[in-house]
Amino acid sequence: MRLDRIDLNLFVIFDAIYRERSVTKVAHSLNMTQSGVSNALRRLRETIGDPLFVRTSDGMQPTPVADNVIVDVRAGLDCFNRSVGKNVEFDPATAQKEFRLGMNDLAQSLVLPRLRREVREQAPKIAISTYYVDRKTAAEDLKSGSLDLLIDAPDIHAKDLDQQPLMQLPYVVAMRSDHPLATGSLSLEDYLGADHIHVSSRRHGRGQADVALRVMGKTRDIMMRVQNYLVAAAITEQSDLLWTVPRMMAEKADLHIVDPPFVIDPLVWSLYWSKSASDDPSFQWLRALIGDQIS
Repeated sequence: MRLDRIDLNLFVIFDAIYRERSVTKVAHSLNMTQSGVSNALRRLRETIGDPLFVRTSDGMQPTPVADNVIVDVRAGLDCFNRSVGKNVEFDPATAQKEFRLGMNDLAQSLVLPRLRREVREQAPKIAISTYYVDRKTAAEDLKSGSLDLLIDAPDIHAKDLDQQPLMQLPYVVAMRSDHPLATGSLSLEDYLGADHIHVSSRRHGRGQADVALRVMGKTRDIMMRVQNYLVAAAITEQSDLLWTVPRMMAEKADLHIVDPPFVIDPLVWSLYWSKSASDDPSFQWLRALIGDQIS
């Protein structure tokens, strides 16, 4: 395959289809007609010798060949962008762009309200979408460009990612205001004797409180496990369950709060992104903005 016989613009369209999963969205974002995008995809399929994308109810899904090609295509496009647009400045006031952020509902509730206000003020045409991302696929989502930034615990390890620490969230024990234990400080005996609710995106695994208790040779009885912090707050308000939760979240709910009767390491959050986006002015702007909102 000779490079001088290939229209390199086809790879820009390929990258956009891989990201958007929609010919219509790509046509809009690249200011093209849908037939123009479809024709470009046809030519690229002929060049590579693979369908590349298959139409499904969830949009244009990439084939295994497309999954393999996208890494090199994005590396090449990134190289071109750095070479050609090294001195191009990003102007938030006029920029039109959608950022895709990975975070759980706790991060959404603590970060997004303030972030949205700042984005609306500084960059009124910037859109933000957030998703829950499985840690098993987070690194690949960032490297492939299907995700721009990720807020998560520092458990994501990949040589193609950069990260920066964001914040530490200390834990408290929360309970309904008329709970039998809401009369003063909480003893370790009362804590271990109570039933607990735990928030986790995983089906199995320990939380920060369980790790600390294990060091002490202790365990607690988790009677309910949910994936959503707001759901946990609602259940705690209507039950005798104790909820060991970051203070910032507990203070948003109508709950009685006490200090844990043992030392729990705080929940640590970091911000992750692909190294290929480190020098992108728009990413630098958003990373700085997120850091300002939660510092």
